[in-house]
Amino acid sequence: MPLLTIHHKTEYRYERPVAFGEHRIMLRPRDGHDLRVLHSQLDITPEPMRLRWIHDIFGNSVAIATFDERADVLTFTSHVTVEHNPAEEFALTPDDPAYFYPFLHDPEEYPDVLHYITPQYADPDGELSAWARNFLDAEAPTPTFKILSGMTYRIREDFTYRKRHEQGTQHPLDTLQTGSGTCRDYALLMIEALRRLGIAARFVSGYLFTGNDPGHRGGGSTHAWVQVYLPSAGWIEFDPTNGIVGTRDLVRVAVARDPSQAIPLHGVYLGSADASIGMEVSIKVSSLDSTEEASAQREKV
Repeated sequence: MPLLTIHHKTEYRYERPVAFGEHRIMLRPRDGHDLRVLHSQLDITPEPMRLRWIHDIFGNSVAIATFDERADVLTFTSHVTVEHNPAEEFALTPDDPAYFYPFLHDPEEYPDVLHYITPQYADPDGELSAWARNFLDAEAPTPTFKILSGMTYRIREDFTYRKRHEQGTQHPLDTLQTGSGTCRDYALLMIEALRRLGIAARFVSGYLFTGNDPGHRGGGSTHAWVQVYLPSAGWIEFDPTNGIVGTRDLVRVAVARDPSQAIPLHGVYLGSADASIGMEVSIKVSSLDSTEEASAQREKV
């Protein structure tokens, strides 16, 4: 099975030594039938006074670090090796209850997916709803896969990818109106559009492997895409930034109802506002082709 190594380094620099508050680190991939973590190491400098691991409300692995010393540089370095076995490209069959849209959820499942169906962002003039309805056939029903793949490919083809240095994710209406954004912006736009059709969708944060396709957009930093829940089919991945259906080249780290709940790394420092010089992030996802190296990584498990 393909092995991928992920090197993720984040470094904060300050004009003078400062104290650090709690930092939450969400960098460890989520194990699953298509992804298995073989080796994971997190190095933090200066060494935290305490480092504990928890699973958040979505089941994501989160490390929480607290510190008792000052420093002018704070570094987080994550080294991970995963066995990545993406499933073949997903497609519904006529026997699936969600083959055609609209479809019904099982009454026992509906309370659990309700929060992923309910829109979270305002759409006062109905622009998001109107855009979402463009993917429906003139006469119902519409094949559900046609809606999902059509929206994924439309964003990939019609929107302009641009990096933003502002923190957070822009409002879906801003992405729709400007026709541009980052992977996080694209994912949120698609999520909110699907929710307005009554389709359950959630946010995914992780890494993108660009070795199979140098034309992928979003490499070199953390990546974001969408999971959609369909009765009997479960959670299915869609990457509107690169037009990917399924988990090919995608390494899942965290899932959440909203992007603000899946921030890879965040924390505070205690000091004056002008003490911060800046932050540098370096991420490399590569294929581990060497048999000897692969065996060595397995032995560490």
